[in-house]
Amino acid sequence: MSVPTTPVSCRPGCGACCIAPSISSPIPGMPVINGLSKPAGVRCIHLTPDQRCAIFGHPERPAVCGSLMPSADMCGDSAEQAMRWLGHVEAATAP
Repeated sequence: MSVPTTPVSCRPGCGACCIAPSISSPIPGMPVINGLSKPAGVRCIHLTPDQRCAIFGHPERPAVCGSLMPSADMCGDSAEQAMRWLGHVEAATAP
């Protein structure tokens, strides 16, 4: 039996979830290259200098972005841990 993760708030200055994963859904202003609007490890153009989503709450924000909710497992204790965790998930789910 798995233990549910504890929801947490986004860590200020992190932005890992807007950098680490690839996103195939259209993102306004980002070209689709090889079927991806945002390749893994590429910073989303909507990630602000203070690491916040400039289109958060807007209808053009990809649904996949809204479905990625912060959790203690995903976010860890630092942005570096979040990048590693998301990188592992990206690798495990790559075609």
